[in-house]
Amino acid sequence: MTPDPSKLPAHVAIIMDGNGRWARQRGKPVKFGHRHGAEVARSIVEACVERNIPFLTLFAFSSENWSRPIAEVDGLMALFLSVLKRSEINQFQQKKVKFNFIGKRDGLAPKLLRSMDEVESLTKKNTGTTVTVAVDYGGRWDITEAAIALGRQVEAGQIRSSDIDADLLRAQTSLGLIPDPDLCIRTGGEKRISNFLLWQLAYTELYFADCYWPEFTEAEFQRALEAFASRQRRFGATQFEGVCDE
Repeated sequence: MTPDPSKLPAHVAIIMDGNGRWARQRGKPVKFGHRHGAEVARSIVEACVERNIPFLTLFAFSSENWSRPIAEVDGLMALFLSVLKRSEINQFQQKKVKFNFIGKRDGLAPKLLRSMDEVESLTKKNTGTTVTVAVDYGGRWDITEAAIALGRQVEAGQIRSSDIDADLLRAQTSLGLIPDPDLCIRTGGEKRISNFLLWQLAYTELYFADCYWPEFTEAEFQRALEAFASRQRRFGATQFEGVCDE
């Protein structure tokens, strides 16, 4: 049963974990799992569009993923390029999906960077679901970059150090222009956030799915949404004055 639209999250973040393990269980190379994972990502974007969920953020490649075997990293980068082809993006363009990319860019190949820029430019005026893809991203890096940006503003005399508060720092983070996630889903059976959106997930509801990412169907996504709709979000407060039962 579809939750009441008013109880749906406005922003869903997903840690797409388990592609490699899913492939190895089937005696296939890791790239086989990544290809199937990309197909699942497409289906979840479409599911968000159908449900009018305004924001979706996907953790595609973490800063720590560079330590994986070179062949796997190269395969992932090639997959990113194939997914970002104009023919692939056009189907989302018709649905007014907007794409953004966050993360470090100095380690990415020029060809991939050009494709990312082209997709952002092509979809920047779209008014449907905003899909943010985190590539070479780390939460600690994100917070550090925000602090550096504020430090430069202080040095330039644009602000005083006493002006800095949580809202000002948040505005400098990678997702500073959109609401924090309401729901974060992680597949693969692990129960941790692995340096993903450390600042933004402070009060996000967490949902851990036991299935691997290539097995994460729309029905699994629906279960996550239903679980979210059933929870009471108190943001550290409670209905009883003076008591905090976070």
